[in-house]
Amino acid sequence: MVKRLLTFVLLLTGSISMLAQNRTITGSLYDGELKEKVPFAVVQLLKQDSSYVVGATSDEAGSFKITAPSNGRFILKASYVGYKTIFQNITIANEQDVSVGQLDFQVDSRTLKEVKVVASAPKVVVKADTFQYNASAYRVPEGSTIEALVKRLPGAEVSSDGTIKINGKEVKKILVDGKEFMVGDTKTAMKNLPTSIVQTIKAYDQKSDLSRVTGIDDGNESTVLDFGIKAGMNKGLFSNIDLGIGTHNRYSEKAMGAYFNNKFRMMGFASANNVNDMGFGGGPRGGFGGVRQGLNATKMVGLNMNYDNGNTLQWDGSVRWNHSDGDLNTRVSSENFVASQGSFANRLSQEYTRTNSWDGRFRLEWRPDSVWNIMFRPNIRLTKNDGQVVSSSAAYNADPYETVDDPLSAASIAQLKALGTMVNTQRNMTISYGNTTALGAMLQVNRKLSSNGRNVTLRVDGNYSDSDSKTFSTQDIQYFQLQDALGNDSTYRAYRYNLMPTKSWDYALQATYSEPIARKTYLQFSYQFKYGFSKSDRDTYDLSAMPSGAFGSLQPAYRSWDNYLGLLTNPMASYLDDNLSRYSEYRTYTHDMQVMMRMIRDKWKMNVGVMFQPQHSTYMQDYLGVHVDTARTVFNWSPTFDFRYKFSEQSNLRINYKGTITQPTMSQLLSIVDNTDPQNISVGNPGLKPAFTNNFRLFYNTYKQSHSQALMTFANFSTTRNAIGNSVTYDAITGARTIRPVNVNGNWDADAGLMYNTSIDSAGVWNLHTFTRANFNRYVSYLQLNRTSNLEKNITKSLTLGERLAASYRTSWLELELDGSVDYTNTKNNLQSMSNLRTWQFAYGGTLSLNLPWNMSISTDLHQNSRRGYSDASLNTNELLWNAQISQSMLKGNALTFSLQFYDILRQQSNLSRVINSMSRTDTEYNSINSYIMLRATYRLNLFAGKNAMPKPKDSPDFDRNGPGMGPRPNGRPSGNGGGRPPMGGGFGGF
Repeated sequence: MVKRLLTFVLLLTGSISMLAQNRTITGSLYDGELKEKVPFAVVQLLKQDSSYVVGATSDEAGSFKITAPSNGRFILKASYVGYKTIFQNITIANEQDVSVGQLDFQVDSRTLKEVKVVASAPKVVVKADTFQYNASAYRVPEGSTIEALVKRLPGAEVSSDGTIKINGKEVKKILVDGKEFMVGDTKTAMKNLPTSIVQTIKAYDQKSDLSRVTGIDDGNESTVLDFGIKAGMNKGLFSNIDLGIGTHNRYSEKAMGAYFNNKFRMMGFASANNVNDMGFGGGPRGGFGGVRQGLNATKMVGLNMNYDNGNTLQWDGSVRWNHSDGDLNTRVSSENFVASQGSFANRLSQEYTRTNSWDGRFRLEWRPDSVWNIMFRPNIRLTKNDGQVVSSSAAYNADPYETVDDPLSAASIAQLKALGTMVNTQRNMTISYGNTTALGAMLQVNRKLSSNGRNVTLRVDGNYSDSDSKTFSTQDIQYFQLQDALGNDSTYRAYRYNLMPTKSWDYALQATYSEPIARKTYLQFSYQFKYGFSKSDRDTYDLSAMPSGAFGSLQPAYRSWDNYLGLLTNPMASYLDDNLSRYSEYRTYTHDMQVMMRMIRDKWKMNVGVMFQPQHSTYMQDYLGVHVDTARTVFNWSPTFDFRYKFSEQSNLRINYKGTITQPTMSQLLSIVDNTDPQNISVGNPGLKPAFTNNFRLFYNTYKQSHSQALMTFANFSTTRNAIGNSVTYDAITGARTIRPVNVNGNWDADAGLMYNTSIDSAGVWNLHTFTRANFNRYVSYLQLNRTSNLEKNITKSLTLGERLAASYRTSWLELELDGSVDYTNTKNNLQSMSNLRTWQFAYGGTLSLNLPWNMSISTDLHQNSRRGYSDASLNTNELLWNAQISQSMLKGNALTFSLQFYDILRQQSNLSRVINSMSRTDTEYNSINSYIMLRATYRLNLFAGKNAMPKPKDSPDFDRNGPGMGPRPNGRPSGNGGGRPPMGGGFGGF
């Protein structure tokens, strides 16, 4: 019996042992020189004849795990762009697990020029609250900048003005390898940093300087994009020169040079283009959102430097010069939601702008020992702006398009006048100039008082600004519903010249203290005093006594007011109008007192606190013959709550609440009627109450390494009590609006989204991406047809539902992606039911990228964009957008690349946008040149540290040089494509 029992126990133990040991091979991958983990490396198990058995990728921590199908002798192979491939013999016997420990990659400078790796890396990995995208998994055309790459990221949106949003949050800062890059200017990086040097992109919320050092959450988080440079490119010299010339006088030139070593980095940029560097457009990610607003020519020179000795000293600095010339031609059709009848308007304008600016920023962080942290941030900005605008407009009491096709033509105006539809016509001209100097600095000193979280901080901020502006303007109005004494249409004209110097400065003194009160529980205190001063002294010269049309013979030009002032018949001083001139001084004294409790546990973190803000303000003004000298004392408070729960390293939940009070401005509270613009009259309201806004945000993300499944969802809700809105009184005779600020209730908005990204197969060749979003807005205002009628409550509701879906197939030489999108918008207005809209915008198509023999590549995208449901039939359009590029690389390491790019081949892209709010609906069409051809030449020079690599093994499969089959070649192809304008171009262009 005992013998049988012993046999049974031995069999059971052996069975359990066999079940527990799955022939699992584990290890971790590191950079052998930098001792940094290497995520997303490709790990393969090969047979002795080098045939493929099974594979995987390392996770974000550089760890990997592979299960062998059987016992035996194998070859473990690990590879990654820029490193020598690792080969290691593995023997598995008796179903045992094997740990290979830490494997160190060695940089391979030669493979940086042309690398072949295998398998497909995951597109996105989520850890904690960080989204990490693998750049090589997103193929973009040769020579693209990171703007083209960001547009392809799941959950990313890039608007026509360069605003970047990730998962519904606006990106405020760009980092490179975690270091600051051109702070305050995301466009420089987006339009100049080439994709060829980027390995990963991280999206996360970065804490402020104060919060990072002290642990005190001041609510000033910034969403950042952090671009990681490819392995092996962090030591040495590399440069890119990109020259492009195209049809319709298009041009695009860029140059970039960089020097990196272990402690110091320097990157320099220079560019000049008139194509806006928009890249290939269309598709479900942009649809009609990628409207190019006008023609723009830009020039830029920038230098960014970073230093970190790894211990006590770190500094970052940047300086840049920007110049831009703008040519904006717009056609605007709008409808104001006024009482029970509509108010329609059309406008045609031509605007030219010119800007020169210098910007310099610096950050120094010194840690002399383990308890002190000293940080200093100075900055300076110099800006000059010029502008000139000429516009013609008309207002109607009924929709003019029901009668005529061109409401602004002389024949149409005469026809509409006969029907009684015309309200007024206007012609405006403005010449402007501005010059601003701004200085600022911040000094922060922190000292740790103990090792358990007790610390104290002192902080000083200061800013100074000095600006000077000049404006010359003419305004001629004809009223069709209002007759003069002779029975003719009434007219109004205002010719004015303004000189306005402005000065402002402010400073803040802050002290914070953090005290541990229990295990991983802290009580934090903060006090800040802020003082602000601003002064404006505007001299207005009223030239309206000049005869009508006195300036009509002159052609507007930058700073050409002397041509106009030379026509004056009296001395300049005699035209100074004391009533229209305006002098004001504004002072604020603010005390911010904050108390917060912070609790940290293994699974969750929580911050809960409240800020109290007593504020005293004084305001002095001389305007319209009224002298004002007043003071106001208010008390604001703001509760905050932030809770984060970590289900695992890849699954996290965050709930955030913040309440804020917004006080009306002093000018809103002054009971003064400002009718200096007869079409837009403003009236103050001394009875305004402060507005209180509740902001809620919920965010959840999770990631499964199996099939690289990433899921993210968010929900935002905001509601405001006593929101400061507007009461608008409309004069149906003149078309003028009198606007008075009032408190309204019922304003709220909600926003929710769901993103899911997954590989369909284990090798990551087939991928699926979806992004669903819903948004609802409710806006309240008050409208009055005339001064004798009652106020009517105007409510505008807008619901938008959107879906983006994309499926892709990618191999070493081919990527094919089919995608589609649909956006449904339902807009309702209770006063203008005829203006209710149910519109659809949908897009579908695909992109194709081919890497051919002889170092040739082809990229193309074809998308159909459609609109439906608009009352104006001209907006219900179909646009088939087709772009293409063919590239040929040559010389050693493919250092030289020629590309031929075709934009909007079918010449169907329009430039129209629609904006709807509680007051109006506005449709705007912009000029642009969308359809053109460009020839580009790109030359790269890469000189990296390290020894040359041995030739790749013959068994290495012929995978793409781009890494895992998606994305830019690591030997570097620099910046961008584009679309845009000549310096003084014009018109609605074509191919």
